[in-house]
Amino acid sequence: MDIKKIKTLGELKKNDYVPKSIKQELRDNLIKKIQAKEITFPGILGYEDSVIPDTERALLSQHNILFLGLRGQAKTRMARLMTELLDEYIPIVAGSEINDDPFHPISRFALDIIEAKGDDTPIDWLHRDQRYGEKLATPDVSVADLIGDIDPIKAANLKLSFADERVLHYGIIPRSNRCIFVINELPDLQARIQVSLFNILEEGDLQIRGFKLRLPLDVMFVFTANPEDYTNRGSIVTPLKDRIESQILTHYPKSIETSLEITAQEAGINDVQQKRVKVSDLIKRLIEQVAFEARSSELVDKKSGVSARLTISAYENAVSAAERRAIINEEKETQVWLSDLVGIIPSITGKIELVYEGEQEGPYQVAFNLLERSIRTQFGQYFPDPDTLKKKRSKEASQEDNPYKAITRWFDAGNSLNTFFENKDEDKIQLLYKVDGLHALVKKYFKSANEKENALLMEFVLHGLAAYSLISKKVLEGKIEFKDLMGSMLNIGSQHFSEEDLNEEDFN
Repeated sequence: MDIKKIKTLGELKKNDYVPKSIKQELRDNLIKKIQAKEITFPGILGYEDSVIPDTERALLSQHNILFLGLRGQAKTRMARLMTELLDEYIPIVAGSEINDDPFHPISRFALDIIEAKGDDTPIDWLHRDQRYGEKLATPDVSVADLIGDIDPIKAANLKLSFADERVLHYGIIPRSNRCIFVINELPDLQARIQVSLFNILEEGDLQIRGFKLRLPLDVMFVFTANPEDYTNRGSIVTPLKDRIESQILTHYPKSIETSLEITAQEAGINDVQQKRVKVSDLIKRLIEQVAFEARSSELVDKKSGVSARLTISAYENAVSAAERRAIINEEKETQVWLSDLVGIIPSITGKIELVYEGEQEGPYQVAFNLLERSIRTQFGQYFPDPDTLKKKRSKEASQEDNPYKAITRWFDAGNSLNTFFENKDEDKIQLLYKVDGLHALVKKYFKSANEKENALLMEFVLHGLAAYSLISKKVLEGKIEFKDLMGSMLNIGSQHFSEEDLNEEDFN
């Protein structure tokens, strides 16, 4: 039978409907999912062995939950997915502002209508998607916003005394009765506002403006907070923390593979872009590595964190940079080159907060440095580590042990290479083949790569050698210039010193 066809309290009783508390609902439906081997929090990646088991244990214990972690760690998404663990529909007294259970009414409205109509009391059905409430904690949130207040307009219209319970205006928490209610950034709530939550969490009831009423609310509370907020902007008052039964620590992805999955799932790449722009695994890994470098950088504020949104935005920008180039050059398809990664800089600068030293360096330069560190870190996963080769050479190993010798020798001979951001693919490939030893090196380590994969790896080698200071790289307006390292240094020096400035003391 379709339960939504039940329209009155009497019909509900005849169908032997058994009401449950919201926490009991969550517990029962979670057990069913676990027994059926179903995914309990679909779309949440990297938490399979940490946050998700902790959350499941908290729900089985029928606890209120505090998710504690840095920004961009899916705290709010975890809370929103809990609605999938609710019953599809629950009955409420029709017209009730606070979703009164027909079997256990708590508001004056529901009590009066059931007393007057008995089994003929009309009921409505509330879908699980409507059983979620959320409030961002800001310093201007008041007790009236959360709990409620006296409504003088209602009192005047109904010609009621302020002592009459019917003049109350319910806040967002009573209106979330029998729902999941989330308060994001809990420490931002003023301490006196946090105090107003004590009774709701411990006894499940509330008081409004001194009214002698008890509303035993049935609410599943989920709070989110950044651990550093305890000292930066505010704190969770100790008695409130004590009343939140489970505190669950969230975290960033622990591996590049997990990050890749998250970005692939979340990035907004449309069908037109997917057909026109190919993105290699190398480019994807370089983008993810930027976030890992930022989280370990001394120039980035670790207390603020580096959101997973950085790599998602960076991936979208990289694809768009390649798409824009293809549109300009009237190419039907292209791939993301390393030179296109200059286009992800705005995604980095907007997603990191810098410490004092980083501010001195400047967000733009810090972003470039993070990209360079990403290239350096990933280069060793594809080609021999140049630092290891330097150590070998210092032990008088033969020159043949250095696979990069032909490339660096070509630049040492005074040659340079300019790759323009808006080069056509075929023009860029021809440029890369000019560098002695570059193609041979790539074919030595990647024998099955096709032409475009070869070219991308050739470009990667140049960026990698620059990251290891074996050749010089300059990002100029509209292009990237590769030259020999020593010649580049001498050119820089000549800009600062004339021959007359140099004397014997300068060389001592």
